[in-house]
Amino acid sequence: MRSFKPDSVPEEALNAILEAATSAPCAGNIQEWHFVVVRNPGNKKRLSSAAFEQAVISNAPVVVVVCADTEEIGRAYGERGGSLYSVQDAATAAENMMLMAWDMGIGSCWVGSFNEQKVKDILVLPQHVRPMAIIPMGYPASRPQKPERKGMKSVTHREFY
Repeated sequence: MRSFKPDSVPEEALNAILEAATSAPCAGNIQEWHFVVVRNPGNKKRLSSAAFEQAVISNAPVVVVVCADTEEIGRAYGERGGSLYSVQDAATAAENMMLMAWDMGIGSCWVGSFNEQKVKDILVLPQHVRPMAIIPMGYPASRPQKPERKGMKSVTHREFY
């Protein structure tokens, strides 16, 4: 979803979306994720710039930046926690968020291409908190066509005994 109506996303809907994110599975139940909600047009424009001018960010009524505290998860799982589990945990939270949004008639887009340090600077994040995804959200301006996907048989491999 890359085009949205200008209608605001109600706070109650956004809270339900964020609640779904916090219900995602995560390593050791550490819940090291953080969600930065951005509605300010100037901040959305700065995030768009940090994401290589992706207009979907500045044009969305609301943007949620999914972050992970790599220090917190690292205390439990060492380097693997900070470098892998934090990414996996943020991804499950973002997926839950996007699925709940869609269920409520709200579209979203996963943006993973951005300058991490610029996003950290814009949001004033501590060094150990990494932005993992930028999720613009809003009511769809149109219904997108379902993209073609590889068939299950081409991506599924069975064990051999």
